[in-house]
Amino acid sequence: MTINLIDNIIENYDSYIIFMYKNNITFENTLFYSEGLYLKNLAEKSGFNAKKEEIFVIPFAKGNSVVQIVLVGLGKKEKVNTEIVRKSLYKGLTTLKNVESTLIIKNNPIENIEKALVETVYFANYEFDKYKTKKAEKKKIKRIDILGNLNNNKIEEAKIYAESTFITRELINEPANTIYPETLAEKAKEYGEKYGFEVEIFEEEKIKELKMEAFLSVAQAAEKRPKFIVMRYKGNKSNETIGLVGKGLTYDTGGLSLKPTNSMDTMKSDMGGAATVIGVMSAVARLKIDKNIIAVIAACENSIAGNAYRPGDIIGSMAGKTIEVLNTDAEGRLTLVDAVHYVIENEKADKVIDVATLTGAALVALGTTTTAVITNNDELYKKLEEASIETDERVWKLPNFPEYGKLLESKIADVKNIGGRFAGTITAGMFIEKFVQKKPWIHLDIAGVAYTDSPYSYYKFGATGQPVRTIINFLKKI
Repeated sequence: MTINLIDNIIENYDSYIIFMYKNNITFENTLFYSEGLYLKNLAEKSGFNAKKEEIFVIPFAKGNSVVQIVLVGLGKKEKVNTEIVRKSLYKGLTTLKNVESTLIIKNNPIENIEKALVETVYFANYEFDKYKTKKAEKKKIKRIDILGNLNNNKIEEAKIYAESTFITRELINEPANTIYPETLAEKAKEYGEKYGFEVEIFEEEKIKELKMEAFLSVAQAAEKRPKFIVMRYKGNKSNETIGLVGKGLTYDTGGLSLKPTNSMDTMKSDMGGAATVIGVMSAVARLKIDKNIIAVIAACENSIAGNAYRPGDIIGSMAGKTIEVLNTDAEGRLTLVDAVHYVIENEKADKVIDVATLTGAALVALGTTTTAVITNNDELYKKLEEASIETDERVWKLPNFPEYGKLLESKIADVKNIGGRFAGTITAGMFIEKFVQKKPWIHLDIAGVAYTDSPYSYYKFGATGQPVRTIINFLKKI
């Protein structure tokens, strides 16, 4: 698919998308001004009044062919924002039938909607169907041109945001028999070579030398052996470094604290944090962001075997802290703390961001539309919130009061890996906080947003790619 910003129309299209405000159906500044009164009457008599996400398709004879004119309602002019544009345009694009070329006519004064337009086009055209032997007969849009007063640099940047999100979606949507620690590492290398960031892979022997006992305890029962993935991008001459850590559980059975059967089929998505940081690093390199960023992934499977780690075990960690394991399904945080310690001690990260599909409690607290956040630095959170508003990907900060930290105190080790029944998302984040050495740190629990069983908004079934776009924006700000 190609997306181009154009100044003049030099060819015909299969369809034309035109935005409309509520109770203000007009064809001024469009190709159809001369037919405007007819089209306006047709739309209004059919009950169309341009409410937000309201779509009206008009088959229209143009020359020797019939084209589709798609009227996309945006609602009241004074209330329109980029999220309304995304949702409405997505609905309009997915209404199209057997269309290969489309012209989007920006006939309204909305500013800074380049990203919203381009990202929505990508989202509407996305399908994960590589394993279907019979593809859907519906034609995919091959070319979209945008006519209007827009910034081409922003259009090109938006393509990078969308394509990086697709990297994340593809990795998460792949089944666990194709994406496991070795192949995830290979994918990281592939994107590093393609886009220009360094990738180093640590094998199990090196991981043992680094004394990542918490990580290795989770991995020890799996037939697929663990990999530790390090991605380095240097975009600034200073020594300041941002550490980006992604949870890389390519499959999670829960270990001996076995998950229910109906909770296992989506556990291929438990490497959503890892997929997110790979997508982000691809964008960072392509956009040439002027920051030094080290991203790390402790990639493994949490499996069952006679040598699996057990509830009641006490294990070590790279930081030297001992951990009482009370639930083997609280494994992601064990891999993350070794990765966090590594990026601080060995890569000298000054700030740390970790991204993980960490807790089911995040869904209970915030549902499927909002990323849960824990942080020790309010300034970092303010910048994350600003970044999320720009991308329309919601975030919400949960408290990290000292009382929650006390729930992780162990009678026989330095810390235990769960805090009990309540405040599960908070205590999981605060477990990681115990290993950040008071560095500015922010934790994103994406368990609710990374994957969806039911299509909603402009997200189809499967991986959503959230919050790749927000993190890219965030990295620019810090």
